[in-house]
Formats: sequence, structure tokens, C-alpha cells
Amino acid sequence: MSVKFKPLADRVLIEAAPAEQKTASGIIIPDTAKEKPLQGKVIAVGPGKVDEPVTVKKGDLVLYGQYSGTEIKLEGKDYLIMRESDIYGIL
Repeated sequence: MSVKFKPLADRVLIEAAPAEQKTASGIIIPDTAKEKPLQGKVIAVGPGKVDEPVTVKKGDLVLYGQYSGTEIKLEGKDYLIMRESDIYGIL
């Protein structure tokens, strides 16, 4: 997947994983009760700062904080843009 967007500095563009549709026991979760996903796929990466290169790369599956990032819409799809420091790790 290619998006015509290049993040600046240490920012990363992430496509959030879909929210869970049902619990492990099979109970269907209504839209109003779904939690924001905490993992996603890196779509685009900025060049980093002079003294801090970016360590994630395009295609990585990452884990991030629940309230991290800003939701944006590009080319009809929803994405999150956040600083690399808001990412906890690579899965």
C-alpha cells in the first residue's frame, strides 16, 4: 500500500488494526463499546531528527498507547500520525 504522504521529522503514519468484533467467549461487542486498537501497521516514516534516527520502518507491526497520535483521513482511509516516541515497540 502506498500513500502520497511523507511524515516530517520523527513522525510515523500508522494504519490502526481493526477493533475487535467479539470477545474471546463469543460475545459481540457493539460499536459504542469497542476500544480503540493499540496496534497497527506502519505505512510511512519520517526521516528522523539529526541526533535521533527513526528505528521503525514501513511495514512494521507496532504497539502504541491508547491515546497516542492524531486521527487523520487520507485518500478515503483513516490513519494515525504520531511521534515515534509514542510507539512502545515492534511486534
